[in-house]
Amino acid sequence: MVGNDLNNHGVDIPPELKNQVAVTSLDKIYNWSRSNSLWPMMFGLACCAIEMICTAASRYDLSRFGMEVMRPSPRQADVMIVSGTVTKKMIPQIVRLYNQMSEPKYVIAMGACASGGGPFKEGYNVVPGVDKFLPVDVYIAGCPPTPQGLLHGLITLQKKIEQESIPNTRWYMKDPVPAIPVPLLGPDLFDPRKTDLIYAETHRPIEVVEEDKLEEGGQND
Repeated sequence: MVGNDLNNHGVDIPPELKNQVAVTSLDKIYNWSRSNSLWPMMFGLACCAIEMICTAASRYDLSRFGMEVMRPSPRQADVMIVSGTVTKKMIPQIVRLYNQMSEPKYVIAMGACASGGGPFKEGYNVVPGVDKFLPVDVYIAGCPPTPQGLLHGLITLQKKIEQESIPNTRWYMKDPVPAIPVPLLGPDLFDPRKTDLIYAETHRPIEVVEEDKLEEGGQND
């Protein structure tokens, strides 16, 4: 079966040798081995993380795809499954973890929240899609997706990896891959570099605040 999967089309192999000999390319056998030895990073964000845990349990068994080794360290992982709601307070930590992952690395946006904000898209504290900050390879629909949906997304990622070419992938280029800038909690939340200014503005006496409002109203008139 392995020989049939790896064998290049158009190459005739005698029937008695089909289970012993395969004629293939370096790209194909290299990508085949990588796609079946992915190590997801062990972290979760919200409801989708529960479905991800179920996928790793005995009923669905990620071991069939060579993905059962979930690593607690980003330096040992090559797949980030963003499983759940991404808040603006959490996105800087997610970007830091992504930058610490080893190349080649991939991102899966699991569920409606990670893909586009979900039901909290218009909320003040939720990122409208993790793809605003990270390059996403596979999107998985659902709120939350079922374990079968996550398995389908992982199989889709495998198929994408199998189509890659070694000379054209970014981690084999001569130029270094730049790190993604860590965001500062979003434009409508506070900038930690301005903590002193924010503290001063939010602790002003109420009388001063009322006077400022009156002055602003007079200027508008």
